Amino acid sequence: MQELKKLPVGFENFQEIRKLDFYYVDKTKLVEQLLENWSKVNLFTRPRRFGKTLNMSMLKSFFEIGTDTALFDGLYISQNEELCKEYMGKYPVIFLSLKGVDGLTFEEARSALCELIAGEVRRFKFLLNSSRLDNDEKNIYRDLISLQGEQETTLATKLKFSLKKISELLYQHYGQKTIVLIDEYDVPLDKAFQHGYYREMVALIRGLFGEALKTNDFLQFAVLTGCLRVSKESIFTGLNNFKVYSADDVRYDEEFGFTNEEVKKLAGRLQSAEAFHRSEGMV
Repeated sequence: MQELKKLPVGFENFQEIRKLDFYYVDKTKLVEQLLENWSKVNLFTRPRRFGKTLNMSMLKSFFEIGTDTALFDGLYISQNEELCKEYMGKYPVIFLSLKGVDGLTFEEARSALCELIAGEVRRFKFLLNSSRLDNDEKNIYRDLISLQGEQETTLATKLKFSLKKISELLYQHYGQKTIVLIDEYDVPLDKAFQHGYYREMVALIRGLFGEALKTNDFLQFAVLTGCLRVSKESIFTGLNNFKVYSADDVRYDEEFGFTNEEVKKLAGRLQSAEAFHRSEGMV
């Protein structure tokens, strides 16, 4: 009997799941659908435990420059050789999960967001040695690494333009626009509502998203996920070519969560393994 792969309980990193040869329910058709139904900004709202973070990790692994193409061997998207040749490993990618942006006060939550963005920016330290960036641009990068410790107005401005700036620097280095992936975008807003600083957080997120997703000439496209559909008038005001795909939208309905067929297939494999182990006296 073919060895049953381990289930990736608690794993949300696509690369880790594939390299450790865990069981993976193939959702790579999402890549094809995003490109076919192209929109500048895509928001997917789904309940928790619907595989949103894993899908975002998969998108990062597919599009990011320097990716290990072997991660997608045998998966649906690998059959589309023309698409893979054109898009796989061709873009700089910024990936943020906002699920840890929390605090009893606005200042604490903003500090967590600053550290999150700075941590992602540190992944691109090669920019300091880039021959395509001048000294002023390298100084901008150094500022992005250390967003904390600034005066109130200076910090607010730097944070607002941070994602747009790092997109620009990546474009200068690669000559290619950036893909922005933001997971759990609504967590800071939900926590802010609970702790009484909702207005301040809405203003912060609106400014950050506005610069990164609306007026960013260096953006290829963006994907956001969350549990809640926050009113467009609150943080997505003025976004062009902005599409929302909620849980009751039939588009992409098979790319989040499990379909009946996927559950039956997995259950069948588990039942076969149990029957085999019983026949061998292992259970």
